[in-house]
Amino acid sequence: MNLRETALIAGMAAVTFGIRYALYGLGHRVAFPARVLRALRYVPVAVLTAITVPMVLLPDGAWDLSWRNPWLAGSLASAGVAWRWRRVLPAISVALFVYFGWRWLFG
Repeated sequence: MNLRETALIAGMAAVTFGIRYALYGLGHRVAFPARVLRALRYVPVAVLTAITVPMVLLPDGAWDLSWRNPWLAGSLASAGVAWRWRRVLPAISVALFVYFGWRWLFG
């Protein structure tokens, strides 16, 4: 590893540390309005949706809403289990089982 790569990695580490320190180390000193706190509760759901929906609906870079899409089958099964029983571990387990089963059956 040369000096340029070392400096780049050190710079990325410094920026990451600075952002996290500002939020975690100094966050208790900042008082957010109730409206902002209420809106921040939706951030994890929004981020997870932004990550998973393109992967499920665009697995190969093009829309795939067919029954042969294992990502979509696993996601729908997981959503059904999560909606019915409201448990994370069974939802993840069912999603994995359906996804791998779908890939094995319909390859």
